[in-house]
Amino acid sequence: MTTNEDRPALARRLDLLFRQARPDGRRWTNDEVARELKARHPSLRVTGAYLSALRTGRRTEPSSALLQALAAFFGVSPAYFVDEAHAERVAAQLAALEALKETGVRGVALRAAGLPQASLDTIVAVLDQIRRTHGLPPVPAD
Repeated sequence: MTTNEDRPALARRLDLLFRQARPDGRRWTNDEVARELKARHPSLRVTGAYLSALRTGRRTEPSSALLQALAAFFGVSPAYFVDEAHAERVAAQLAALEALKETGVRGVALRAAGLPQASLDTIVAVLDQIRRTHGLPPVPAD
């Protein structure tokens, strides 16, 4: 059985973009993205099946035009697909956005907005202690 880590980096990165929920809570399907890309770029040759093959790693060399179209569609830089450091930063940002969707997390973030740095440092220390108490892993520093 193939695990996520066994797939090529491109497949993992593209799949991460697909797994992010849209504002309506649904996730993009391969066919939906293919239709959207063709509507925006009529000369682009792409199908849902081809996107599926890219996401699973069965296909590994998409055209630069397709990578650019996918990057624009998902709102990331094309560097996301080829630069490890850039991809890690984007993945961290996507994880933070997903965390903000959790019940209560958004409210905490909104309450913290605008506070002085010393107050934010105190809040972070308290939250880190609560995470330890509940056996949760530490959150990496920004």
